Amino acid sequence: MKLKRVLSVSVCTAILILFASLTSAKNIDPDNDGSQYAYGENVGWLNFEPSEGPGITVNDANLTGFVWAENIGWINLDPNDANPNTGIANDGTGLLTGLAWGENVGWINFDPNVPGDSNYYGVTIDHDGNFNGWAWGENIGWIHFRSTTPVAYKVQTQWITTCEVDFDDLRRFVQDWLESGGEFPGDLDSNGSVNFLDYTVITDLWLQLCPAGWPLK
Repeated sequence: MKLKRVLSVSVCTAILILFASLTSAKNIDPDNDGSQYAYGENVGWLNFEPSEGPGITVNDANLTGFVWAENIGWINLDPNDANPNTGIANDGTGLLTGLAWGENVGWINFDPNVPGDSNYYGVTIDHDGNFNGWAWGENIGWIHFRSTTPVAYKVQTQWITTCEVDFDDLRRFVQDWLESGGEFPGDLDSNGSVNFLDYTVITDLWLQLCPAGWPLK
């Protein structure tokens, strides 16, 4: 799948996007279509917008609130009162890191590493507000945030980022760059190969649209 081509963004659109990212009401499942569930094979459904309790709010810097799971109870995504080094952080482009806490299940890692496996399994939020990836709890195993089979489910937020080059884009681009040549998603200028010209395109997009302080800048 090719990287998204970035269209010019009007001032009005930018203001609307900013407003959406700052609004906390109805932060999860903005279309009211049930896009509020993750699933763990060992624990069942996790509800990010429960009918009772605060639910989850996605901000530019972090995630706050509580997830409800019928089989394991409440999971706190911002347990910083207990440990200042925990909580789920958002880097501003949808790359999530950190630890959530469940009183009945312990710590849940949103940025897990599998020893000996170079694949990235952590949780991200894409340009459409969809959660993707996996979280890991030592006591409960894997939690999956999006699937189409055998039952379709996902967690979606109204929070989006104005940065059109996210972590997944960069990961795919680097992978394509290493493979080189052919019709790969990293072929941003559609000349049939991945080369330095594509690198300049993605650099320009990063400088124009992504948060200040990112390494490429």
